[in-house]
Amino acid sequence: MTKGEPNPGVGLPAGSSRFQRILEAWAEWSIAASAALVGLMVLLVFGFVLAEAVPVLTGRETSAMDAGILGPDDIDKATPERIRAFLGLTPEDFRSKDRETLRLLMEVRAEVLAEDRRGGADPEATSIRRLFLPFRWDGHEKAAFVWQPGPVSPKYNLVPLIVGSLKVTVIALLVGVPIAIAAAVHACLLRVRGTPSWVRAAVEQVSAVPGVVLGTVAVLAVAPVVAALTGTPFLLNVSVAGIALGMALVPHVFSLTVDSLEGVPKDLTRTALALGATPWQAAWRVALPAASPGIFAAVLLAFGRALGETMIVLIASGNAPMLGWSPWIPARTLTATVAAELGETAFHGQHFRMLFVVGSLLFALSLGVNLLAALVFGRFGTAEEGRR
Repeated sequence: MTKGEPNPGVGLPAGSSRFQRILEAWAEWSIAASAALVGLMVLLVFGFVLAEAVPVLTGRETSAMDAGILGPDDIDKATPERIRAFLGLTPEDFRSKDRETLRLLMEVRAEVLAEDRRGGADPEATSIRRLFLPFRWDGHEKAAFVWQPGPVSPKYNLVPLIVGSLKVTVIALLVGVPIAIAAAVHACLLRVRGTPSWVRAAVEQVSAVPGVVLGTVAVLAVAPVVAALTGTPFLLNVSVAGIALGMALVPHVFSLTVDSLEGVPKDLTRTALALGATPWQAAWRVALPAASPGIFAAVLLAFGRALGETMIVLIASGNAPMLGWSPWIPARTLTATVAAELGETAFHGQHFRMLFVVGSLLFALSLGVNLLAALVFGRFGTAEEGRR
């Protein structure tokens, strides 16, 4: 073999080296292309959501109501692009419509927008300062945080939705994280002889239970118990949704905590036991502190998971945007708002754009939490490699 000639490989048939290199190159290209495609899809989804939210976030609402109403007689006066924007059609849909169909659509759209204006629809109802600050809305004696969409005097303030999401998420973490960590410590460090080996697999299988099932169980079984113990007049409230959501978080936190505990060097716990510590002392004072970065990252991921849950909170939270820190009152979360209201909005209307603002906020929060968790996991892995 001359200098610079590729090594044909050990144990390979003659002539197969070139085929192997081609196959490996194709596999590497496929993996890289798949990763790039996933990243591109995330960017496209975020771009689509943000495109609808930008007019609200920048204070430049560009709905058809603000641009002016076009009547059916304006079909020859207005440009095709303005007519298409007025009707909210895609270029393909616009080209597929004949003249009479466009006239009919313009007439219906003009009547709807005129009715909205007569009903008091406020083009400034989605201004950025009203989204997060208290405002004196029509019918309110003082400034307040209100989420009340509707054709007449809509009120869009995100604070009740943010508070509702945070309340449900915090209760879910308080319920699910201790159970998951305790189960992981038992499975990894305190399991005695005779403990069923399928316990770990059974806990992880809870993640396969659909959210709609957990929400239904919460309504039928958890809600009456909570109402009887607390005396709250609201059968469905934040605590009911938080308990159900906490059960959904258990398998995720459990699996990640188990991985973190198994990454702790066995010599640490063995040394503690050899020095006279009990298994509980070795777990509490040695293993858990060593695995704390990984456990913290698991809690962060659980926070993101709880923040993005839809069906459980939609079913069990009472789905009312009531502002307050009590866990015994109903609430409406960001995700439940999008799920419940998107099908009832006019395309490219104010309410439609506001729901995309909610989606953009959810996307940003989830991305931030996941990046923070990845950073913690990365530092935890680097520290582990350094100890080894």
